[in-house]
Amino acid sequence: MKFHPLGDSALIVEFADESSDPERLLVRALSTAQTLEGANIPGVIDVTSAYESVAVFFDPARIEQDIEEKIRALVASAGVRVSRKKRKIEIPVCYEPAFAVDLGRVEAETKLSADAIISLHSSAEYVVACVGFMPGFPFLAGLPEKLRTSRLATPRTQVPAGSVAIARTQAGIYPVESPGGWNLIGRTPLRLFDANESSPALLQTGDRVRFRRITRDEFDARVKKSSR
Repeated sequence: MKFHPLGDSALIVEFADESSDPERLLVRALSTAQTLEGANIPGVIDVTSAYESVAVFFDPARIEQDIEEKIRALVASAGVRVSRKKRKIEIPVCYEPAFAVDLGRVEAETKLSADAIISLHSSAEYVVACVGFMPGFPFLAGLPEKLRTSRLATPRTQVPAGSVAIARTQAGIYPVESPGGWNLIGRTPLRLFDANESSPALLQTGDRVRFRRITRDEFDARVKKSSR
């Protein structure tokens, strides 16, 4: 466990030296973030977890002098357990060519057929390691090793909302239209981020996610229903 300052208003806690097992490190980060959030430390504004680390943001004018010592004690007590009930969420995905514009590229890089890629992608269980890059964007751990592909050399200036993508060791879903450099292999009709909701992001850190293949007709019907 290592502590590093992030400017004058945040601390990064890293766990990479505790294990070589990525899944254990992810659970360690999730457990620590949950413990720190529940502690309600005076002056702490936000706690954000990643694959192997946790960032603690605070108001320098409101924190006590021994803030780091308090955080160290809480981190040590967190262990590798996550007490929050795990949510299991199914994401419908249409893998039609109009939405899977990079499927050919993934085929060439992985030496797998389109059907094999889709089967692998939709049969795995993923964990939301963190949410970031943009509001509601989930970084999903658990991408099958055979599907690991490089990012685009030149990112697109526009990626449609709902695009389901893969890059390197991760899967993800673009919640809104934005630039992006991941390989697009499908699209979901679900809205992943809605600023008008009390909980704007559909997915939360620690959620378990599975993708379910749907037809273009099912996709269009879901979009039409949600737009009413």
